[in-house]
Amino acid sequence: MNNTSQRPEDHKIEVVIGNLLRAGVMIAAGVVFLGGIIYLFRHGLALASYTTFQRVPLDLCSVNGIMKNALSFHGRGLIQLGLLLLIATPVARVFFSIIASLRRRDALYVIVTTIVFAVLIYSLLNK
Repeated sequence: MNNTSQRPEDHKIEVVIGNLLRAGVMIAAGVVFLGGIIYLFRHGLALASYTTFQRVPLDLCSVNGIMKNALSFHGRGLIQLGLLLLIATPVARVFFSIIASLRRRDALYVIVTTIVFAVLIYSLLNK
C-alpha cells in the first residue's frame, strides 16, 4: 500500500527506525551466536546433571556482571549480553521516536512516547 500523502521527513524517520530495529536484532543475534559458539567450545562435552537445579550464577544477574563476563569472552556472559541488546532494541526505538517527534514539534506524540518510554524503563528496572 503506497501512502502518497506521507511527508518525506516521516518516510526518512520510518526508514531510520526500521534500520535501527534491524541492526539491533542482527547485532544481538550475532553476540548470542558468538557466545553460544564459545560456550559450546568450552563446555560442549560436559555432562549435564539433571538431579539438582543449577541456578544462574549471580554475576550474570546484573548488568555489571554481564558486562564483566562478556568482556572476558565467557560464553554465558556473551549470551546474556546479546539478550540485553535484544531487549534494548525496542527501547532504543521508542527513545528515537521521542527525538524524532521533538524535531517535528508533535507535542502529543512526544507525551505519549515519553509515557511509553517511562513505563518500559520502570518495568526493566523493577523486578
